[in-house]
Amino acid sequence: MALRIRQNVGGRSAAETVKSLAALILFCCMSMTVLFAQTPSAPAQPDSSAAKFLAASAYANTKLTYKIIAAPKHTYGYDVFADDRLMIHQTSVPALPGNEGFKTKEDATKVALLVIEKIKKGQMPPTISIDEMKRLNVIK
Repeated sequence: MALRIRQNVGGRSAAETVKSLAALILFCCMSMTVLFAQTPSAPAQPDSSAAKFLAASAYANTKLTYKIIAAPKHTYGYDVFADDRLMIHQTSVPALPGNEGFKTKEDATKVALLVIEKIKKGQMPPTISIDEMKRLNVIK
């Protein structure tokens, strides 16, 4: 699709019109570059979807319990409660891809107890590694 510019538009020549149009496009591009290159003036808001944990010392006198729960594909997970309030809902095996849970209730129990132990020691969040699950004989 070709753009046709008449020879004498509004008293200007075609060349002057093209120059003016090019200058306008250049000005717009430069303005956008300056606009997006500036740092935000307000501080960034924290990610509200991220899990939030209290300081480790907040759990010193807390009653920590767990419950084994059903997970996808006839597997098991666990919930950890702090003073009867849900703290962690884990339906998949930590540190492994996918969303399947533990094969047995016993495996889910071993990891839930390790999580509680870590919380009591002040390790927040209580991350579980593949090596820890191997030591517990939960995975091979």
